[in-house]
Amino acid sequence: MSQIKGPAIFLSQFLGDEAPFNTLENITAWAKSLGYLGVQIPAWDKRLIDIEKAAESKDYCDELKARCNGLEITELVTHLYGQLVAVHPAASVLFDAFADSAVKGNDKARTEWAVARMKKSIEASRNLELSVVATMSGALLWHYIYPWPPRPQGLVDLAFNELAARWKPILDLAAEYGIYLAYEVHPADDVHDGVTFERFLSATGNHQSVSILYDPSHLLLQCIDYAGYIDCYGSYIKAFHVKDAELNPTARSGVYGGFQDWKDRPGRFRSLGDGQTDFKKIFTKLIEVGYCSWAVLEWECCIKDAVQGAREGAAFIKSLLMDTPAKAFDDFAAGESNLELNRKILGLD
Repeated sequence: MSQIKGPAIFLSQFLGDEAPFNTLENITAWAKSLGYLGVQIPAWDKRLIDIEKAAESKDYCDELKARCNGLEITELVTHLYGQLVAVHPAASVLFDAFADSAVKGNDKARTEWAVARMKKSIEASRNLELSVVATMSGALLWHYIYPWPPRPQGLVDLAFNELAARWKPILDLAAEYGIYLAYEVHPADDVHDGVTFERFLSATGNHQSVSILYDPSHLLLQCIDYAGYIDCYGSYIKAFHVKDAELNPTARSGVYGGFQDWKDRPGRFRSLGDGQTDFKKIFTKLIEVGYCSWAVLEWECCIKDAVQGAREGAAFIKSLLMDTPAKAFDDFAAGESNLELNRKILGLD
């Protein structure tokens, strides 16, 4: 069986302009002091990485790794670039915030910029000797998730074919370098559950580089069987965000949230251990399906402070890691195979 690595931490939510959160050296020293062994780096944040230099220079990447205070870089995260590969016009103004100033207000140029950034991130991952890039799919269909007014025939297929066509050159480059693109199954993206992952995978021709970043919080908030999800898609899971959530519907609001702020929504993210997720079951199932990569804290909570969440998160993840057995617990009683004895036991002689 597999053995999960960790704890690791996604740095994006902790970055700031003051020490120890302002440089790669400082924030990795802080993470190490809490007990983390790995860091997941947002590819868009120049305080941590210059993605163009990383794509071009193995020496730069070796220097980058040396600046991490002995912590391992687990993956590069490209969520903001992935989102911009496919943006519905209704969300264009909001998503412009993630783009370079040179392409804002120009949807076509922004898409081309995002595709180029995804490719740079794949090349950087190759130079960092990483096998997975974490990302998001983007969305052309999200505004039509509820079937009213009725969707015309062919709309969903057309959208997923277009989504796959935009990702195909990126996926092909990833395959050339032996890298998986792990799509976080995430609301507001067209790939947001199991059925939509299957649609996207099929539209790409079952591309070998399509995989999943498993984050149970987004599944719990959709009322999906997040543990059973591992049984269905375990072979595709190549990255893992350890993130908690809770869903407490009321007489006034439920899954959709009523346009409320995070603290008032029935469904909200929580610090590890404060939500409703059964992580013991999740870690067990991931081991059973052969997942052997990193368990990475992604912290998002509107109740608890980030530093406390990070400190508690390291210990929480560590408590869930298992040393998988070197031998079966009942080996002592099994004995060697003996055909004659087995026939006698079954009464065949």
